[in-house]
Amino acid sequence: MLQHLSAPNPTDTLSGVGLLESTQTMTMPGRIMALDVGEVRTGVAVTDPMQIIASPHCVVKEKSLEAALDRVAALTRELEPVLLVVGIPLDREGKPGPQAEKIERFIEALEPRISVPVYRQDERYSTAGAERMLIDANMRRNKRKNVVDKIAATHILEAYLQGQKRGGG
Repeated sequence: MLQHLSAPNPTDTLSGVGLLESTQTMTMPGRIMALDVGEVRTGVAVTDPMQIIASPHCVVKEKSLEAALDRVAALTRELEPVLLVVGIPLDREGKPGPQAEKIERFIEALEPRISVPVYRQDERYSTAGAERMLIDANMRRNKRKNVVDKIAATHILEAYLQGQKRGGG
């Protein structure tokens, strides 16, 4: 179940995904952690405690879903974020597709293991943007594979932070 930090605006819910507009949340001081959940790897990014800078943290690459969930839960205990932002891929019309449904199931399995509220962030094109950035930096394909997910998680976290700045908080 999505734990909102404030009451959601009903017009912000997209086909049950539970996205909140950034202006609808009130983040407490402390680190924010973001996930870019993929089929094989999950990128992790975190902010500083003042929530100013988003930085890539690591890539979780476990052999099973259970092991990945355990590792992400361990990271939330280790990093002690006040909020977990999870990227949800929406289509051009802003509707969730099959991949969004898989990520929603990941979130539902993760929530009982953590004590942090979860915020679903539109992550359209975050991985593509991260890939483009790494290509522009002339990073070889085999090295890109190892960092693209945590860069995508950083893009998701930056989008969340920008939304907070625009909305005033």
